[in-house]
Amino acid sequence: MTAGQHPLLVDVFPDLVADIVVLLHAEDEDDSLADTVETLLFHGVCTCTATCTNLLTAPPGSSGSWMVQLERNGEDVIWLSLDPSATAITDIEVLDGRDLGPASRRPA
Repeated sequence: MTAGQHPLLVDVFPDLVADIVVLLHAEDEDDSLADTVETLLFHGVCTCTATCTNLLTAPPGSSGSWMVQLERNGEDVIWLSLDPSATAITDIEVLDGRDLGPASRRPA
């Protein structure tokens, strides 16, 4: 847990973080984005719409227009939205159907 109010993403979703790091190392030539994943904070689930299930790693509204599409066997499995400078991950959309557990669900 961080000193602030948000836990580290790796503490909440360790398997997801491990997968993201592996997939980024496979695609990211300089590994700079992969090196940041284990320090991301978990800001909760996006509440922009009733069906949005993005996991926020920055305050809402932090995303820019950059996206990294991570693939496994030719299929998109995770989308990472980046800040306007394209140097920080602001939210994560998991597309491979895995159950991330209760922390990934919107509060009732």
